[in-house]
Amino acid sequence: MDVLGYGVCRLALVPVRLGPEAHAPQVTQLLFGDHYEMLRVEDKRNRIYIRVHMDGTEGWIDAGHHHGITQEYFDQINLANFKITTDITCSILYKKSPLTILLGSIVPISNSELFKIEEQFAFNGESKSLGQKREFEFVKGIAQKYLNAPEVQGGKSPFGIDASGFVQMVLKIAGYPVGRLPQQQINEGHKLQALKESRPGDIAFFKTSDSGLHTGMMLGDNRIIHVDGKVRIDQLCEAGILSLDTNKITHPLTDLRRFILPA
Repeated sequence: MDVLGYGVCRLALVPVRLGPEAHAPQVTQLLFGDHYEMLRVEDKRNRIYIRVHMDGTEGWIDAGHHHGITQEYFDQINLANFKITTDITCSILYKKSPLTILLGSIVPISNSELFKIEEQFAFNGESKSLGQKREFEFVKGIAQKYLNAPEVQGGKSPFGIDASGFVQMVLKIAGYPVGRLPQQQINEGHKLQALKESRPGDIAFFKTSDSGLHTGMMLGDNRIIHVDGKVRIDQLCEAGILSLDTNKITHPLTDLRRFILPA
């Protein structure tokens, strides 16, 4: 499919849907700073079909949420080591107007002088360089900022997130980009052969009742942080996730992967 143009998210949160209808299921979200390619335009419904650059996810956004950029600026974004936010929320000044953005948003501020930024921003929140890889204690702190966020299909924010979106966002903030879906994530990283080989920060994968995949991050002490109704912490054993509410196995363990490299 030919690329018709380019865009970058300049709102706090934008739904990306499976179809052009307003009620179509949400497949993912754009956070501030996420950039994408335009693949189709449907004028009658005022919708644009996009491909998210980071993970290749495709879907429909409202044309009113689109912020067009040049191919030159798109290419600069691909090369620049911008900042990614580490606060649940923070404020930026964009076009002389305040805007609240969310954890995991990308702010186009770089230490490199090689890149010409087309827009002016003022930002003084907590952030790190997007490409900087961090250790488990940092990752654990980021993961815990999502605690009690409600489960939302396609969500990627501390105010609504799904299981694979949670794993993707925590790893992305820590400097380890992965795919959007668990079916992609389970084929990335380094495969572990047994639970006894695992360590805090590893990603576990589980079977679901509908033959799908569930995923979460290991915290150590036989605990796992994952999304089941909300972001929560449960016990992990050889059989799978042991719910602290019901004392039953809710998700049978199927695979283990390592993304976070040793210091």
